[in-house]
Order: sequence, then C-alpha cells, then structure tokens
Amino acid sequence: MGALLGGLALLVLAAAAGPGRADDLAALARVDPVTSRITDTDGVPAGGLGLRLSLSQAVPYRVSLLDGPPRLVVDFREVDFTGLHPVDILATDRIADIHWGPIRPGWSRMVLALDGPYTLHLAEEKADPVTGGARLRVDLAPASAAAFKAAVGVADAADYTLPRPAVVDQPRRRQTGDAPLVVVLDPGHGGIDPGAEAPGRHEAEIVLNFSTELADLLRRAGMTVIQTREADVFVPLETRISVARAAGADVFLSLHADALAEGEAVGATVYKLDIAASDAASAKLAERHDRADLLAGVDLSGQDDMVAGVLMDLARAETQPRADRLAGALSDTIRGAGLKMHRHPVQGANFSVLKSPDIPSLLLELGFLSSERDRARLSDPAWRAKMAQAILVALRAWAVADAAEARLIRQ
Repeated sequence: MGALLGGLALLVLAAAAGPGRADDLAALARVDPVTSRITDTDGVPAGGLGLRLSLSQAVPYRVSLLDGPPRLVVDFREVDFTGLHPVDILATDRIADIHWGPIRPGWSRMVLALDGPYTLHLAEEKADPVTGGARLRVDLAPASAAAFKAAVGVADAADYTLPRPAVVDQPRRRQTGDAPLVVVLDPGHGGIDPGAEAPGRHEAEIVLNFSTELADLLRRAGMTVIQTREADVFVPLETRISVARAAGADVFLSLHADALAEGEAVGATVYKLDIAASDAASAKLAERHDRADLLAGVDLSGQDDMVAGVLMDLARAETQPRADRLAGALSDTIRGAGLKMHRHPVQGANFSVLKSPDIPSLLLELGFLSSERDRARLSDPAWRAKMAQAILVALRAWAVADAAEARLIRQ
C-alpha cells in the first residue's frame, strides 16, 4: 500500500544504517536494482538530481531535506533493501554517500548525502502496470542556501507512524439495542493499492462496489453505516480503525476479495483475530498488516507499553468473544443462504484491522480472485445481493443477542 507523505522534514538521522540489512522489518516491498537509479538526467530539473526506485509493491513514504551536511532522507513503510548495493543504482557523481536500512520495526530509511543545496521539486509514487509494483520518483532542483534552509526542518516522527487519534469524549458503552447499530464497513485497499488483480478486475474496485451495495441495504434496515472509503482512494490501515473509533462503531467489518498464488482458495471466509495464527495462507494475506490502534476513551499517553498492553488486553477479553460470536453468525447465515464458503469458513488471523481492543472486528473475504468460480460470483449482482442479505441477517441476530447480554451485565 502506498500514500504520498512527501515534502516534510523528519528527525535528524543519528546513525544511518548500512546497506543490506532487513532485520526487524515486516516488509515484502523490495527494490529492483535493475530498474532503479539515482541520476542527474532522466527528466530531472536542470542541475538537479532524481531518485527512481522500482518497488515490488507501493508503500507509504516521506521525503525530507536535512542539513549539516545537506541530505535527502526518504523514509518508507516496509521496504527491504537486501541485496542492493550503491553501485547498482548510482548514475551520478554528485552523491557523496548513500546509506539505507531499518530504523524501527516496519520502517526503513534511505539517506543520500548531497553535493550542495537543493529543494524538493517533485515526489510521487505511481502504480507500475508492467511489473504490478510501484515506481517512486523524487526530483530535486538546485537552490540557494536560503531556499534550502527554508526547506529544512524537524517534525515529530509520530506524525507519520500513526494517524491522529480519534476525538472520543468518553469510552463508548456497548450497544443495548436502544439505538441503531453502528456498523463501519471497510472496503480494503484503494488508490495506489489496487489489492489483488485478475484480468480486468481489481480487488479495491470490487469490494468498494459491494460495500456500497451492502451499506445501502443496512441503512434501509435501520442501521447507521459509515464506510472507511467511498471512492478509489488510499486509506492507511491505522486510519481505518480511527474512522471506526470516531464513529462510535458497534461493529467493524473489513471486506476483501484477495488472491493466493499457491493452493486452493475458493469461497467466502470469515477471519477473526488470532495473534498467534500460523496458517501459511493467512500469513501471506497478513504480511503487510503490522499495526494496532489504541483503546478508545482511555488516555495512554505517559504510560509504558506494559500498562497499555494490560489495558488493551482487558478490553479485548470482553470484545473478542463478541467478535467470535459474530463470526459464527456470519458463517451460519452465509452457508444458510446457499452461498459458497471456504472449507474452513471461520479462521483466525493476525490482520491489523482486527486488532482494535474495544470494537468487535472481523474481516470477510468475499471470495478469491485467484478462483475463476469466485470471480464469476463476485461479478453476479444476484449473488452479491444474496451475500449482502446474509450479512444483514447475521448482524441483526447478533445485535439482539449481544444487546441482551449487555443488559444483563449492567443489572
């Protein structure tokens, strides 16, 4: 997944890591040395410099300029530089030094020592239709010392590692049936991240269309529905949970239609949180998801990780059984409607979007684009309508039982 966060300065790099280490990264995005380069030609501004990186998949990134000495710094989510060497990509003698490596779990950094002052002219990341990955382009233009100094600054690293917290006045009490059920639908992927692909089809488009149809059905049934995206745009994983938290969600349902290159994967699958999940297929689907969010209504600032972890575990002890019951209800109603399900219809996985400790959260794979039969089903309006109806029936049944339990607990 990728999003442009470029053009702002970051914290000064205390010690740049050397090339080639990918320890502690959860990354699968890799750099192709054959089609990547650092150049002073190839369409860069006159007298400028250009960074061209071919990545196996799009990633969020941030570009900044630092001084003492002048440097270009690019921070990435989940990029593995293993096997890459400076000689592979340097096509100019105006870079004095280059380093890259991990700076924290899930984040890596590239640092270019510049031969003088520059300003950022262009930073963009685009999907590469040839490789199926992405192309990151950063252009620098020569600048005066004053212009360079104005472009240099310091930003809080928290600005890009997590979204801004949702504004929550107090912890949300679980639903008791006295108000409409608040459902947040999360159509996966979007924007520069198309998700799984099949001839002429993209997962991001398929799940957005289904989410829109499902949202309409749920609203007509009296539920309050919010979608984490309503267009073909990129939404970071962390922000999706923050949207749910700000909405006061009773349920968070992430919608996908992925693909597996190996093994058979056919039919709908309901995923619930299992941090220790080790299934290989689930691991492949989760390998880019490594972030959790914080607990609504509880200020964890100033608390150490152990305290925060205990608080979230306590919240999850109540929330997770509720999510498990909803997973069972979804499986029962989908199968009861005669719709095809995976041979293991309910599975555990360590997806990031399932980790909210205070909101019952599930991920529904509607089918797999790697399956011809599933592709046909996903394209069938009648099938989609039956699936949406089955989800509505499950949510209704679950909400009634969940509300009854909540009322008993409060007595």
